[in-house]
Amino acid sequence: MADRFDVCAIGEMLIDFTECGISDQGNPLWEANPGGAPCNVLAMLNKLGRRTAFIGKIGRDVYGDQLRKTASDAGIDTTGLLSDESVHTTLAIVHRLENGDRDFSFYRNPGADMMLREDELPVSIIESCRIFHFGTLSMTHEGVRRATEKAISIAKNAGALISFDPNLRPPLWPSLELAKECIAWGLGQCDILKIADNELEFMTGETDFDRGAAALKSAFPNIKLLNVTAGAEGSYCYYDDLRVFVPAFTLGGTIETTGAGDTFGACVLNDVLDNGMANRSAASLENMLRFANAAAYIVTTRRGVIRSLPELSEIESLLEQNSPNNG
Repeated sequence: MADRFDVCAIGEMLIDFTECGISDQGNPLWEANPGGAPCNVLAMLNKLGRRTAFIGKIGRDVYGDQLRKTASDAGIDTTGLLSDESVHTTLAIVHRLENGDRDFSFYRNPGADMMLREDELPVSIIESCRIFHFGTLSMTHEGVRRATEKAISIAKNAGALISFDPNLRPPLWPSLELAKECIAWGLGQCDILKIADNELEFMTGETDFDRGAAALKSAFPNIKLLNVTAGAEGSYCYYDDLRVFVPAFTLGGTIETTGAGDTFGACVLNDVLDNGMANRSAASLENMLRFANAAAYIVTTRRGVIRSLPELSEIESLLEQNSPNNG
């Protein structure tokens, strides 16, 4: 049996090429930022003192080397991070929009993260984790989808809580019908759900968060803790009969929003590790959302994710400076 991990995640590690200015010759400059949603989540958890492990594939190339070093430097166990000899590391071009949001272009046809097979899963690591986290980029193609499904089965049988973030990226799916089918499967597996406002609408047809959340909880009663992120508006939590909303931090300085949702999700998992899933009060859920919102805000003021994640002291300082009691 492997050492006990707080959170284990399966999915993509990739390079986010983020705009960072114009050269003297008038050409756009791009910074090669390590990323990938599941790994972003783990890196933030490590910042909060958790033990984490990642399962996935990168290419045996310069970007794969960069990602492996970044994950190791972040304190993530990389025993389950394999290198593919023939397929290159996946790349994403992150286009910043004027409102601070972003659009993605992917170089992934194929990409190394798609190449993970069932027989390559580190079973002992999966069986050792308290929470198992996944998204849908590891479900866009048949082989890695089977690996993801098997990993979740192993984790559930071992008693782990299951965490899911759809992280919908339409360009990576053969069809949106398949995307919806796979997201629905994920919704049927998880105890903890973090879903963005656009994904909630995609799955339920609802723009009203309360109605959308109610529809998901009715269709998927396995979901015990449901969080909806609504960008600059804030975040919502639905737990039992409770509904909690906490507004976002709107202090200016946002550069881009890449990784904000992953940072938020990591902070929620950290809270669950501390406080559990049973008998949660509205006050405890409000504290959870406020902490997660603060961490997510800090990330939006920096380029990239893994090397831009806040320290615990930074989050606590922001919360203290903006405490309702300080007014």
